[in-house]
Amino acid sequence: MQRKIPGHHLVYGTLRDYLTGEELPDTDDERFRQQLERMMVEEKGYAKEELAPRLCIETTFNKIFVCSVIDLTVSVGERHLFVLRYGPGSLVTREKPALAAARVLFEDHCIPLAVVTNGRDAELLETATGKVLATGMEAIPDRQQAAELIEQYQCQPPADEAERERTLRILNAFDLQVCCRGDSCKLP
Repeated sequence: MQRKIPGHHLVYGTLRDYLTGEELPDTDDERFRQQLERMMVEEKGYAKEELAPRLCIETTFNKIFVCSVIDLTVSVGERHLFVLRYGPGSLVTREKPALAAARVLFEDHCIPLAVVTNGRDAELLETATGKVLATGMEAIPDRQQAAELIEQYQCQPPADEAERERTLRILNAFDLQVCCRGDSCKLP
């Protein structure tokens, strides 16, 4: 059974999150996210505990509230290595908000790498420079590569307050969801 959420998201019911067991709306996008979670554990070799799903960065600018969801935050040991953000369509349109999220997710440090994916293709980005380090789904580091990358890419100090605010504004602008009816999209 399908039902349409006001806006444009089709919901097929609910599903269980692969990592947490949490019940989530079953949408096409969520199915891709669940495939990514499964891939990170079963193919890439991460422990479930190394993957933090759905961390959120809340921003309000010009009276517009946005909750930017980081699909996965990947840690090696006690150190954050990369954020992974999923979105359908072109990867290049996902780069700026993924880099912004990696820079401001935590107030005390910047995460050194970011991954953007549409579920079929991916890019690995260096947070400090925005440089694309690798492309293709194989660009998503496996656990062995992550152990090497964590030594190569150290967490950076946080941005100063002015830079942090500019970065949060980028997230607010890029992650504002406006549907075809001209209103913000909200899942129930």
